[in-house]
Amino acid sequence: MIPEKSARLIPHQPMVALPRGSLSTSGRETRLFCVFSDIRKTSHKGCPLVLCFREGHRKRMVDKKYESLKIENIVASGAIAESIDLVDFSEKTDNCELNKKRFPGAVYRIADPKIACLIFSSGKIVITGVRNDKALADGLAIVIGSLKNAGIVPLKEPRVAVTNIVCSYNLGRYINLNKLTVTLNMEHVEYEPEQFPGLVYRIGDPKIVVLIFSSGKIILTGGRNLEDVKKGLDVLEKKLESIM
Repeated sequence: MIPEKSARLIPHQPMVALPRGSLSTSGRETRLFCVFSDIRKTSHKGCPLVLCFREGHRKRMVDKKYESLKIENIVASGAIAESIDLVDFSEKTDNCELNKKRFPGAVYRIADPKIACLIFSSGKIVITGVRNDKALADGLAIVIGSLKNAGIVPLKEPRVAVTNIVCSYNLGRYINLNKLTVTLNMEHVEYEPEQFPGLVYRIGDPKIVVLIFSSGKIILTGGRNLEDVKKGLDVLEKKLESIM
């Protein structure tokens, strides 16, 4: 005898889509009258995707694909002033170094958030070491404040934007780089193991450069936003699935 709260099996019937109305819920319990198994689902968490009708869960499954995707560095650049007297600025600002014999710009290091800024006399700036949008905004605010403290007038609206996002990712499997080099379009691949242990693969759309290592670990660079990085990763994984 089948328990009242269990799903009923329909013997000798082909697998078909669940009809509307076959899904009923009571509290945290969900009963699925399923044609292929006897299932009593008591919690949404961890349910098989084929049995899940919630948009939120499907989104979590997609997000899980990028679980190992990690932002390592964000580079932003732009203009913060019409011009900057670097000698005056470096003398009045702590943690700001200027050595024109070695580098034409001033190097301004900020401890919190931990970033480094390259500041030029033209008023241009390059910010590196950023990990998220908040760190970029906070770091830029500190630079603008330092300019004002040094008597330099910044632009009313600094024109600074993200120019490059560097991410790491683990494919989770061994990659035969020699086979990959032969199979991929040679115009987009560079592999010289005597000079560098990784394979360089250039994706055209979106414009992403991928460093692939035999361990399955990769570095993605060139994206201006995280969506471009994810699209580039999708392109790479489709390529790998078709040839490996």
